[in-house]
Amino acid sequence: MTSIEFGEAYQTGITRTTAFLLSRGVPTGAAADIAQTAWMRGWEHLDQLREETVLGPWINAIALNQYRRVLRTRKREQEWKPAYSDLATTRLDLAAIDVSRILEACRPCDRSLLQAQMCGATAKELADHEGVSQTAIRLRLLRARRSARQICRPQPCRQRYSLALT
Repeated sequence: MTSIEFGEAYQTGITRTTAFLLSRGVPTGAAADIAQTAWMRGWEHLDQLREETVLGPWINAIALNQYRRVLRTRKREQEWKPAYSDLATTRLDLAAIDVSRILEACRPCDRSLLQAQMCGATAKELADHEGVSQTAIRLRLLRARRSARQICRPQPCRQRYSLALT
């Protein structure tokens, strides 16, 4: 089949393909688009057509398969939509992520004191638990907070660059 013959078949067949899709329950706007796509795919795979006399039904089969593909895609999107809608409403607590990163970088003894203080323990309770004075606990907490602050600060670049003059 030549391109001229295919073009003539397209002129008469596009309305028939659209009507075929409408008879299968395809919405009007989608039917025209799917018919156009089916004829384009028919042209691309024209070498697979065995008999030129069955061009119309062959294109209609392509159109029906294209519509089924559209339906499957929409169904998959609907199935995935609830799963992704939960992710869209989930908010990340970035402060908690930063705090846990900072605590992981602290020494273990400082980490335990800071975690206990964040959970609401007082200096007196920590002192009783550790068996030391409240002043010692306050000093240890002060040092732990200072070391955590050091972790938070960006470190200046210590590498020096020299320009080689040639």
